[in-house]
Amino acid sequence: MTNKMDEQIIVAPRTTVFNNEQLTFQGVNSKQSQTQQIVANMASSYSVMRRGDAEENPEYKQPIPYCVIRQGDKVFGYKRLSGGGEARLHNQISLGVGGHVNDIEGLDFYGVISESLKRELDEELYIDQDKFTLSTIGLINDDENEVGRVHLGMLVIAELEEGAKVSVKETDQLEGLWFSVDELKQPEVFESLETWSQFVVGIL
Repeated sequence: MTNKMDEQIIVAPRTTVFNNEQLTFQGVNSKQSQTQQIVANMASSYSVMRRGDAEENPEYKQPIPYCVIRQGDKVFGYKRLSGGGEARLHNQISLGVGGHVNDIEGLDFYGVISESLKRELDEELYIDQDKFTLSTIGLINDDENEVGRVHLGMLVIAELEEGAKVSVKETDQLEGLWFSVDELKQPEVFESLETWSQFVVGIL
């Protein structure tokens, strides 16, 4: 099994992505003109880098599709259990499914992002992919911590048809939960959310 830090992932130079910091923001940005420009900047400047090197290099941003599943007024979340690998995230709740992006020969940036997201959903969840629609609603940036500084979330909402089922695959590592938006705003739940998920609650 290869070390995940040797994985080749897509990155883009921060100076280009944020137009020499003129487009930098903290939290969620859902202003279409700005987010489209940032994504276009990534699409025109991305390259491939070893993940271990990218995680240590704040001069590059790693695009991460971050898909939030919604069904009516409910939002799907999952809690990382102690059987999971990343100890720092145990018992934290995440509202987003996503991960690093690998280049795919023959596809442009937008196609690669789309395929990567479908793969992540398929790896993490049992979900009928014919029964939801995807829409990109913004970007997530968190320069206030080491992990956030090297990532850029592409916030996607998956609207699930009524009656369609979703559940986690790795039941030893994850527990799937449904929340109303009001529940997510309650302090006891909100404080257990990962930082990106806290940002997302603000615009649901």
